Amino acid sequence: MVDLTNMASMMGPAFVTFLALGLVLIVIIAIALYVYTALVWSTIAKKLGYAKPWLVWIPIANLFLLPILAKKHWAWGFIFLVPIANIVFFIIWTWNIFEQRKYPGWLSLMPIASAIPFIGWLAGIAWLVILGMVAWVDKK
Repeated sequence: MVDLTNMASMMGPAFVTFLALGLVLIVIIAIALYVYTALVWSTIAKKLGYAKPWLVWIPIANLFLLPILAKKHWAWGFIFLVPIANIVFFIIWTWNIFEQRKYPGWLSLMPIASAIPFIGWLAGIAWLVILGMVAWVDKK
């Protein structure tokens, strides 16, 4: 049986330091992604004429912004609590929002590609780029 209270000394201080730095890096990346996506959705909300784009900075309230931007009632945001349906409605609403910004709606399908093994991380990066383009590049 392994004594968990003595686990740190068994692993060595270098390994524990490596794990701690990895955790710090993950937290920094998570915060950066949150800020980036909040800036993106805030900009999209402003460009679509929504009066309260600051709503995107509030963690649970930001789920209700997508149906509002897709011209649906805010209460549709509760659908994010339903597994599978939340993915379907997220795609439907982002499709609508992208078309309002004059971008092809099929770009909203990119998050589905993140489920593909080995290339899913590329789809995640592509999604971030697509969101940035929809927010900051105006199409005529």
